[in-house]
Amino acid sequence: MNSTPKRIADSRHRRSFIGGSDARIIMGDDEAALIRLWQEKRGEVEPPDLSGELLVQLGSVTEDLNRRWFERSTRQTVRDVQRRVFHPVHKWMAATLDGRVEGSGAVFEAKFMLPWNFSEEAAAEKHMAQLQHNMWVTASRSAVLSIVTGGGKWVEITIPADPLYQHLLLTAEKKFWRCVESGEAPSLFGIEPPRPRLEAVRSVDMSGSNAWAELADLYRVTRAAAGEHDRAKAELKALVPEDAREASGHGVRAKRSKSGAISFEVLEAVAGHAAL
Repeated sequence: MNSTPKRIADSRHRRSFIGGSDARIIMGDDEAALIRLWQEKRGEVEPPDLSGELLVQLGSVTEDLNRRWFERSTRQTVRDVQRRVFHPVHKWMAATLDGRVEGSGAVFEAKFMLPWNFSEEAAAEKHMAQLQHNMWVTASRSAVLSIVTGGGKWVEITIPADPLYQHLLLTAEKKFWRCVESGEAPSLFGIEPPRPRLEAVRSVDMSGSNAWAELADLYRVTRAAAGEHDRAKAELKALVPEDAREASGHGVRAKRSKSGAISFEVLEAVAGHAAL
């Protein structure tokens, strides 16, 4: 069956709005990709045929498995699968959803990623614009990034809505859409994505880390001494007379700043103990 007419019809419909995958290009740093997207929205070129892109196809064929694995692992249901939602005010903004988590209303996004150099922070940053766009369109307060890696690993990342970044995103998308309507070529907007604020959702065994082992031993050995140090420091502060700018003795000097804060320093020459 020839799917070309369907693809062309869908690409023509996609010209009429900015979607989540478009947001990533608009907020990115690839000027050639930005110009091509602008040409696609103006109907000057057709979108690239991704049927021969293996990674794109792997993401497509694993999406259903990804969603079912998320539902099985979290005991939550994903609804509104492949539903297209338009922003209630900005009709040129839309989101084609992988789904929404029932109950929380979080945007659900399924991704396939290669295992080499994979990190949750990099994954969240890579898809930040798409997630924030989709959250803005659907008025969602959070998004769930469900990732299946080529190494047979499943990762769940929760991303909260970021009002400041969404404001910058909306500004950039408005400018881009004006360029689509006017015919003026767009330029990169140069907006840095926010550092992802990831929800801690996993336990990690650090037994294989030599650096962790060395520092853990040091922490255990010095823990008692550190506690004694903090206690001595607090009690020394209490012994400094309220009208004293400086107090010293037995190799330790306390100084009071103009704000009233007391700091300590160790003197090189340690005097003898006070006479009884």
